[in-house]
Amino acid sequence: MPRGQKSKHSTREKRRQSRGDSQSHRKVQAPVAMEESPTSCSPVLEGNTQSSSATESTSTSQEAWGAPSTTITSSDISGTRSDEGENSQDEEHLCFPESTDILTMKLSLLEQFLLYKYKMKQPITKEDLLKIIGQNYKDQYPEILKKASERIEVVFAVDLKEVDSTRQSYDLVSKVKLPNNGRVRAGRGLPKTGLLMTVLGVIFMKGNCATEEDIWKFLVFAGRKHFIYGEPKKLITKDLVRLKYLEYRQVLNSDPPRYEFLWGLKDQAETSKMKVLEFLAKVNDTVPNAFSSRYEEALRDEEARARARPTVRLGEDTEIPSMSSS
Repeated sequence: MPRGQKSKHSTREKRRQSRGDSQSHRKVQAPVAMEESPTSCSPVLEGNTQSSSATESTSTSQEAWGAPSTTITSSDISGTRSDEGENSQDEEHLCFPESTDILTMKLSLLEQFLLYKYKMKQPITKEDLLKIIGQNYKDQYPEILKKASERIEVVFAVDLKEVDSTRQSYDLVSKVKLPNNGRVRAGRGLPKTGLLMTVLGVIFMKGNCATEEDIWKFLVFAGRKHFIYGEPKKLITKDLVRLKYLEYRQVLNSDPPRYEFLWGLKDQAETSKMKVLEFLAKVNDTVPNAFSSRYEEALRDEEARARARPTVRLGEDTEIPSMSSS
C-alpha cells in the first residue's frame, strides 16, 4: 500500500477505535448472572434501622447542583432542585454502538428516541415512532418497536404501554410505583427502577437478606458517580430506604458495625419474588425456573399471595376476587 494511503487508513482506524472506546464506556451495563447462595440474617436491632430524618432532608436540600456529577438526595423527591445536572449527563451518554446493519441502526435510534421522550416527559406517539423508522421500514415497525422496548426494559425495568388508544400514544411505565414514574425525584431524568430491581434480585438470591458487601460487590460501579443513578450508595442506603423499598439495618453484634439489606414494605405491595425473578431471567436471557431453588420459593410466594387476596361473596358457592385487590 502506498505511504499516503497507508497513513490515511491508519488515521481512520484510530478514529474508529476512539469512537468505539467512547461509546463502549457510555453503554449501560446490564446485571450479570447471579449465584444462588443464601446467607444468614441477623435479628432486627431496635433503633439501628437506617433512615433519612426530616433534619437530613432539610440539610441535603441545601446541596448545590452545579457540580460536574449528579447526586441523588432526598430533597429532589420533593422537586426543590432543578434537574439540569442529570439531564446534561443523560444527553452526553445516551449513545449506542454504531452498526453497519440498517435495521440495527433504526433499533438504536428508536431506543434513544423512547428514552429521550421519557426523560423529557413528552408523549410518545406512533406517528413520531414511524418517522424515526422511516417509510421504507414501516412493515418492520412492530418488530423494531418490540425489540427496542425489550432492550430498554432489561436495563431500566420499565414497560412500554399504550396510554391513549385514540392518539396511539405510549409511555414507559416503571415496574414498581417509585415516585415520578421511576425517576425517584421530581423533574426530568431517566428511570432508577432497574437499579432497584437489581438490588431486590441480589437480596432474593442471597436468601432474602444480603450484606452490604454483597450489594457493592455486585454493583461494579458502586463508589463512583453513575450517569443514570448518580451516587448509587446514597440512592440505595438513603432514598430507597426512606421510600420503604429497602430495609437497611445493622448486623447484630457486629464490631465494627456492618449492615445488611432486606426488601422493604413497599416491595411486598408493589412487586413479588416471581416478578423480580422474571426480570432477572430476562436480563440473563434465560427463564425463571433456571434459578431452580428460588423459582420454587417464588411459586410458594405466589400461592400465599393468592390465598391472602380478599374475595367478595356473590352467593353460597360463588366467590370472585375483590376489585380492591387488583
